[in-house]
Amino acid sequence: MAGTDFSRQMTSGESHHGFERSQLLFARFHIDLPLFLLLLVLCGSGLLILYSASGQGWAMVQKQAVHYLIGFSVLLVAAQIPPRIYQILAPWAYAVGVLALIGVLVLGVSGKGAQRWLAIPGLPRFQPSELMKLALPLLVAWYMATKGSPPKLFTLAKAMILIAIPLVLILKQPDLGTSILIGTSGILVLFFAGMPWWLIFSMVSIVAACAPLMWFFVMHAYQKQRVLTFLNPESDPLGSGWNIIQSKTAIGSGGIEGKGWLQGTQSQLEFLPESHTDFIIAVLAEELGLIGVLLLLTVYFLIVMRGLYMAAICPSLFGRLLSGSLIVTFFIYVFVNIGMVSGLLPVVGVPLPLVSWGGTSVVSLLAGFGVMMSMHTHKHK
Repeated sequence: MAGTDFSRQMTSGESHHGFERSQLLFARFHIDLPLFLLLLVLCGSGLLILYSASGQGWAMVQKQAVHYLIGFSVLLVAAQIPPRIYQILAPWAYAVGVLALIGVLVLGVSGKGAQRWLAIPGLPRFQPSELMKLALPLLVAWYMATKGSPPKLFTLAKAMILIAIPLVLILKQPDLGTSILIGTSGILVLFFAGMPWWLIFSMVSIVAACAPLMWFFVMHAYQKQRVLTFLNPESDPLGSGWNIIQSKTAIGSGGIEGKGWLQGTQSQLEFLPESHTDFIIAVLAEELGLIGVLLLLTVYFLIVMRGLYMAAICPSLFGRLLSGSLIVTFFIYVFVNIGMVSGLLPVVGVPLPLVSWGGTSVVSLLAGFGVMMSMHTHKHK
């Protein structure tokens, strides 16, 4: 028995030291091993769900795998860049992003009633708004770090102007959901920098007071219809309410354990539209049930908690502001997607991060995690 206990201790010790050696090896390349492994698990799960959601189509799964490969390559490169270089690049990245958004309005490619893409000869088309998901918080974090914390009102006012410029350009596409989420990433930087609570409540009150004006003068007809559908989807069950009704049907029919992988009726029989993008978690809920959804949410929870920990221990104000904004924005994307698929929020076209089909979104999100790893692993410098 003593020999058995000794061998168990030796095996446990070897495993522990092996993990430490792996961490040191990854740290040498500025990769946070726990976060990296969690991202691999999430993306691997995404391929399994996408295979079912796409009607068991290998072509889409292979393309998504290529997206992941490109995304992780960008993550590795982004993690090698020291934080001081990001501070130098921040204004330039923002300027390029704004110019690309202007290019969308002038030369953009239209699709599904919106003009959101740029097509450069020799390259696949992409959404510049996805680039702003990283460029905007990068610029605001750089600007606020140069001014110190807590910020003065004049500093906050100039930061709000920097946030408003890309928001207006994205609203022109039109893309209300993405503009709100990108604007939130910039506001989060101001929040972490020490924006006073009275100003936060004042801004919320102003937005609430302006909501009726937005309804009449800002929102397009399809956006108004989304709100009305959210309030009463059964008013048009075969039209605008079809998506959310089928989504809630799929989620409810999965129960606790689900119908089994590839056995979902709503998705496999194509009752559920956009099953590989915005409504992909409904496919998971129908086929693997509440257990499958909770497992996926656990992975998301661990990613967010690891990201918050990395943000909290960043030695520089720039790193804390940027990392905090990126990880909380990632959480908001997850929250909004699940909320709209389950009928708790209006449908705003937000995909499930790193699980839904997408190229530009996958690369931009993984690039953001690479930047976070740079802020974390370069802390000794």
